[in-house]
Amino acid sequence: MSTRKQLEITRVTPHCGARVAGVDLSQPLDGSMVEKLLEGLAEHCVLFFEEQAMTPVQQKALGEHFGSLHVHPAWPRLVDGHPEVMEIYSDETTTRIAGEDWHSDVSCDPEPPMGTILQMLEVPPAGGDTLFANMSAVFESLSPSMQQFLEGLNAVHDGELVYRDRYDGMSDEPQTYPRSEHPVVCVHPVSGRKVLFVNRIFTSRIVELGETESDALLRLLFQRIEQPEFQCRYQWRPGSVVFWDNRCAQHHALWDYYPHRRRGHRVTIRGQAPVSACGGQQQLDNNSQ
Repeated sequence: MSTRKQLEITRVTPHCGARVAGVDLSQPLDGSMVEKLLEGLAEHCVLFFEEQAMTPVQQKALGEHFGSLHVHPAWPRLVDGHPEVMEIYSDETTTRIAGEDWHSDVSCDPEPPMGTILQMLEVPPAGGDTLFANMSAVFESLSPSMQQFLEGLNAVHDGELVYRDRYDGMSDEPQTYPRSEHPVVCVHPVSGRKVLFVNRIFTSRIVELGETESDALLRLLFQRIEQPEFQCRYQWRPGSVVFWDNRCAQHHALWDYYPHRRRGHRVTIRGQAPVSACGGQQQLDNNSQ
């Protein structure tokens, strides 16, 4: 078991992010450690660890402490023999990277991932930071009238917006893309806080509104999400590991380091269907029984 020293969780900004010391992520975690990390994740949305080193097997074992692992439907680079481990890679030949807009991972799935654990192996000499934002803090910053209005809405999350280019040419058969409807405002299953659940990459429209109204509302919400007071910014080092809560955090990867190389390994933990803020707490209570 991991016994290096006492666990320490230190807040980075008022709304988002915490640094974690006192745990070796390459070693099995006991139940108490898992519970503390889950509590810290729900409170801070994203946890930062330094000076870690994990093999793909160890990284998968770490993720499995928190749930079963997700296999991405369209990721172009997977670690040999480990389909659950995505390789994050860019160099001088790269023409685009994933995650350049604010998003939560794979929100087009009926059951979007609970969280993601990314270990950075190589970093550029400068740049390549990742920004994170707290969607509970964003929702709570809205007026009570806007909060009430949003709680009655649902949004379409469409994988075709992202995956069409990746799927093209992979098969002669017509392609289908993951597409789901989720509540615009969800309840976090651990913290109980309400979360704004729309993002630039996957969210295409609000179900209950016309196109013009939907576009205007989404623009307003995306602009609020991108305000810096809800965010933190992380500078990667070799051996950095970041664990973010996909249920309450969005992230944005900066590609300001071309033509330098950046490489990491990522595992993603399966989640459950988002629960609407309208009666959501009762549903969460029923699910836990």
